[in-house]
Amino acid sequence: MIHCIAIDDEPLALQLITEYCLKISFLRLEKTFTNTDEAKAYLASNSIDLLFLDIQMPDITGMQFYKNLVKKPPVIFTTAYKDYALDGFNVDAVDYLLKPFEYDRFLKACYKAKEYIEFLNSQELQLNSIFVKVNYEIMKMNLKDIDLIEALDDYIKIYLKPTPVLTLMTLKNILEKLPPRDFIRVHRSFIVPVAKIEKFSKTKVWVQGKEIPIGSSYGKVYDQLWELSQK
Repeated sequence: MIHCIAIDDEPLALQLITEYCLKISFLRLEKTFTNTDEAKAYLASNSIDLLFLDIQMPDITGMQFYKNLVKKPPVIFTTAYKDYALDGFNVDAVDYLLKPFEYDRFLKACYKAKEYIEFLNSQELQLNSIFVKVNYEIMKMNLKDIDLIEALDDYIKIYLKPTPVLTLMTLKNILEKLPPRDFIRVHRSFIVPVAKIEKFSKTKVWVQGKEIPIGSSYGKVYDQLWELSQK
C-alpha cells in the first residue's frame, strides 16, 4: 500500500484527487491540506510514500515547499500552469499533471509512482552491505556493524567491532555508497550512522560514547536529526 497526502490551496482540486485515489487499490490517501504550514507539520511527524503537490499556491510555491523539505518523498506535481513542467522534472518529480486532468491520466501517474517506489524499496532491501578495499583485498562490511567513519588524510578509518579498518578513499566516495537515510555527514572529517547516535545538540553528536563535533558548514545537520528523531 502506498501512503500519500495531497496539498492544494483549492478544495475542489483536493476533492477530485480524493475521489480518484479511492478508485485505486494500491493508494491510501492519508490526509489533504490547503495550508502548507499544516502539511509541513504533518510531514515532520509522519512518514509518507508519495506526495501530490500543487505548484501555484498563495504563500509559497509547491516547488519551494518541496525543495525546503529535509526528507523528500516521491512527488507528483499538479498545476494549471505548464510553464513549471521543466522545474518539476529538475527536482526528479515522478510526474507532472496539468489541470484539469482526467482519471486515466491520474492513474497513469500513480502507476509510474508505484513502479518507482517499488524500485526504491528493492534497492533499500539489497543495500545492507558494501564492499571496501582494505590493503590488497576487497572486504564486505555489513552496514549495521559500522559505528563511525573518520577521515585521516588520504585514508578513512571505519570503526567496526572488534577492529577498525583503514581504506584508501575519501568520505565523499564512501558516502555515495551508503544509504542517505541511514548515514549522515556531520563534519568534513566524520560520517555517523543515524541509528548509532545516542544524543545530539546543535554543535555535537555522541556515537558509541564518542563526542563528534558538527562542522560549521553543516548547519542543517541538527534540523535533519531533529526531524528524524520525531519519526
